Amino acid sequence: MGLVASRLPGRKILFELNNSSRHALIAIMTGEFSLPTRSPLVAVANRILTGLDACSIMPQVQLDVQELCSIAREQTELDDFGDPWFLEPLEVLVEALKAEAALNPIGHFAATGQFLKVMRERLWAQQWFKREREILAEPLVPPVIVVGPMRSGTTRLHRLLAADDRFEHLRFFETVCPVPRPDYRPGRKDPRPRQAGRLLKTVHHLNPRTAVIHPTGPYEPEEELGLLVASAWGMKHEAQWRVPSYGRWAEGEDATPAYQHMARLLRLVRWARGSRSRKPWVLKTPQHMLDLPALMRVFPEARLIFIHRDPERVVGSSCSLVWNQMTIHSDEADPQWIGRHWLEKTGLQIDRMQAARSRIHPSQRIDVHYREMDNDWEGVMERVYRFLDIEIAPALPRMRRYVRKARSQHRWQHHRYDLSAFGLERSAVRARFEHYVGAFDLAPPPERRHYASVQEKLREAIA
Repeated sequence: MGLVASRLPGRKILFELNNSSRHALIAIMTGEFSLPTRSPLVAVANRILTGLDACSIMPQVQLDVQELCSIAREQTELDDFGDPWFLEPLEVLVEALKAEAALNPIGHFAATGQFLKVMRERLWAQQWFKREREILAEPLVPPVIVVGPMRSGTTRLHRLLAADDRFEHLRFFETVCPVPRPDYRPGRKDPRPRQAGRLLKTVHHLNPRTAVIHPTGPYEPEEELGLLVASAWGMKHEAQWRVPSYGRWAEGEDATPAYQHMARLLRLVRWARGSRSRKPWVLKTPQHMLDLPALMRVFPEARLIFIHRDPERVVGSSCSLVWNQMTIHSDEADPQWIGRHWLEKTGLQIDRMQAARSRIHPSQRIDVHYREMDNDWEGVMERVYRFLDIEIAPALPRMRRYVRKARSQHRWQHHRYDLSAFGLERSAVRARFEHYVGAFDLAPPPERRHYASVQEKLREAIA
């Protein structure tokens, strides 16, 4: 054990550090970084699942689309999945998982469980649409959509807008479980928040860092990612599993059917709340960067808020997010591969966004910057609200409460990452995004400064 003194206003505090804390403190002060290791619970869970399968207590479900369809039909006693388009991306994804993902038992269990859930919910959704005709009869008001790459500040901007009760927003449990069970009725107790809470607890136990990277809760505002996953669509799968062939295939496909189903599910979510609200939805997911033409075909009058961040931060943070998810699902997660793949994936997001946004009328779009949000979020939101032609004053108290809460959560928990841990050099990232940086005036972050004398004294103090 070692003791470290820290002086706060009027006080001197001694911290007793164990070995791991000492190394963490050195890393923070010196700028050193190494990839975090996954929780030992992953290995325990893998052994348990392997044993349950070997004893035939809980046999593995095969990664086979036809078998999964049969199980879902048997579980629900239904057979109408709606638009069969989703089966093609699902087939491609399943084949990629078998050939490329090197799934461990947790990964296999998660994949089959996720696909069965998607199928059950499609069957239930069709039943709801047939049973309750008013669900699809009510039109959607043109939404407000936040558009930006992964890790660019879309969550903060989205949650500020969600603090305004003049908008509708999805809650985490509604994007994880968008379709209520067939026996549900508006106004009755809904089991989905508890299900979502259990899912979060499981993920956080398997990798506690996920709670730091993207803090959320069952009732927290959340992106509509799950409404696209309902069509086996999106980068979410690439962030969870190593499936490059699926990603390449999806990059060449028209996403319109996935967005059409997303719009149907938004109507179902609204109905399940017992609401006939005419408020606009506030939406966001990085997938829109790749799918702007499809997004605008389904929501032609949407108003878009584009957010931009220095690409070095975007790529580094994206790689860290993917690493922390992929290490749960595979024992062979490769940080170098993650670096290469997500450098190019981020580049593709930005290239496609720049190409597509030029075809969107200027009256429907506005640009904001991550660093502006850091420096003066109220000023940025005032500009956004002028663009939306809405008075901001009624929303500001709730926005300020959200900001105070978020700052309190992040005070002692910071998402740390480094490009070099993923085999990437800053110069290569700068070169890849030179045009984007110039187009949107995205200054690179300052070089990290190291204070050698402070470091040396710190090492001596805790040695």
